[in-house]
Amino acid sequence: MEMRNIAIIAHVDHGKTTLVDQLLKTSGAFRSNEEVSDRVMDSNDIERERGITILAKTTSLIYKDTKINILDTPGHADFGGEVERIMNMVDGCLLLVDAFEGTMPQTRFVLKKALQAHIKPIVVINKIDRSNADIDKTLDEVLDLFIELGAPEEFLDFDVVYASALKGTSSYDKDPSTQKPGMDAVLQTIIDKIPAPKIDKEGGLQLQVALLDYNDFVGRIGIGTIKRGTIKVDQVVSCARLDGTVKQFKVMKLFGYQATKRLEIEEASAGEIVAVAGLTDINVGETICDTANVEPLPPIRLDEPTLQMTFGTNSSPFAGQDGKLLTARKIEERLFKETQKDVALKVQRVPNSESWIVSGRGELHLGILIENMRREGFELEVSKPRVIIKEIDGVKYEPYEDLTIDVPNEFVGDVMTTFGANNSELVSMDAKETVTILQYISPSRALLGYMTHFMTLTKGYGILSHTYREYRPLGATNLGERQIGVLVATEAGQATPYAIEHVEERGTMFIYPGTMVYEGMIVGENRYSIDLAVNVVLKKNLTNVRSATKDNTVVLKTPRTMSLEACLDYINSDELVEITPNAYRMRKKILNTADRKKYDSHVKRGDLVE
Repeated sequence: MEMRNIAIIAHVDHGKTTLVDQLLKTSGAFRSNEEVSDRVMDSNDIERERGITILAKTTSLIYKDTKINILDTPGHADFGGEVERIMNMVDGCLLLVDAFEGTMPQTRFVLKKALQAHIKPIVVINKIDRSNADIDKTLDEVLDLFIELGAPEEFLDFDVVYASALKGTSSYDKDPSTQKPGMDAVLQTIIDKIPAPKIDKEGGLQLQVALLDYNDFVGRIGIGTIKRGTIKVDQVVSCARLDGTVKQFKVMKLFGYQATKRLEIEEASAGEIVAVAGLTDINVGETICDTANVEPLPPIRLDEPTLQMTFGTNSSPFAGQDGKLLTARKIEERLFKETQKDVALKVQRVPNSESWIVSGRGELHLGILIENMRREGFELEVSKPRVIIKEIDGVKYEPYEDLTIDVPNEFVGDVMTTFGANNSELVSMDAKETVTILQYISPSRALLGYMTHFMTLTKGYGILSHTYREYRPLGATNLGERQIGVLVATEAGQATPYAIEHVEERGTMFIYPGTMVYEGMIVGENRYSIDLAVNVVLKKNLTNVRSATKDNTVVLKTPRTMSLEACLDYINSDELVEITPNAYRMRKKILNTADRKKYDSHVKRGDLVE
């Protein structure tokens, strides 16, 4: 049977996973009476809730006697390491572009990875049924992007298919009226234009691990494409390690992919994408070979983490009231278990403490880990995210990002003023009828905690996308800190309407009456740049004097609700987020009001370095 191995790459929310659904349906992968949910490839609860792909997924279908292995990749730059490694497993890719939004920062990012690996792209213009779609402009943008990224000449004459993944239609013509039910146009183009894997079934086994999975029963599972030879269950093979050593192991389990299922198989040959279990510490980039002929493939380069946070055991007065997994041993086990399948994550124990430095590729990357731990019953506290500063030849360097801002014209001035003050470099400005697209190269530090301010600045209408670019010399040191003060509780207890009524004129509240608070917990935002200690548990003094306004109802403003990401974005370096299965609270690192004031005065005088 003929075979094709392809990846689907795109910017976030351009329709990759929905397209995979339709490809599976067109190929007859599901029974006619089988109920199929939307985005079947997003198996994780968080993926379904947020509508994003976090981990690359493998599937396969058979169309016209050709087996097509498909890898659905994440679109967010925080998970770009997955995209990069997948390019070692495939011979072609579908570049999906939204007919209205056109090319976006992550479109550039994923296409750059494909071109670097010399992977042939087929362009799929998706969502052409949208009323505001501009197909010609989108095609021009795609061509410009190919040229800008230095695509080889044979790739510039790319094949284009037009589709509406949501409606399940496709065609070779950009006229929406020519759309036909099914994804036959896409599947036929894959068969016609993507080369079959270059394989040697008779040679010695060669399989390079590009992705990892983890299973409590068999440990780490290495996923990759068999480049040469065959592999069988119970076969003794050699693993060429990254450190140059060779380790023999027995293949305990072998898995293949069919539609949305991972199935146990007995044997697989060159060209197939398989998962291999048997070596508990196998790593990305290592090559599984025949014991008689160990030939490692060139190592896969992995992008380094750019962001880190400190995770710690929960030290708040409410510790242990909510979660079941509280101890340092349990938290450490969970963090190191995550590194078994996520090679972009690094965990390091802080000596003589119950805290760990956790490094990843971005706020979303670390935020997803925290959310998963919260749902599993953990209690922990985490610090403000901070960028990883490198020192090269005595000079400090920090990460910079490509930044694209889509903002209504009335807010352009305010946004440009913000970025003019934080070492960002304006690359281009494209003013349209109602919106302006700004492109910057900006320090990563300037974007930490900026999203909340940006949404307020643009009244929720702005769109901001960014992706890692490179390391540059360290700039100004005060970037990334929130410029507005907070309201901090001075007493423990239950917040009362009477107290909140008097405090809310100072700023914006984060809590409702009846919320349990403790000293040092952040309960609101101050109007000014300084922190303010407030009492939100104060009760009205009862007297025997009747009041004419006694029965008047207190009307309070609706407090601002903060998501976990908003909390991580919001806090400053002297603050923490306490996370439990049913709540997250922002708090000061130093809870006692008097001790905190004493510490702050020392910092201002320069006696202490914050």
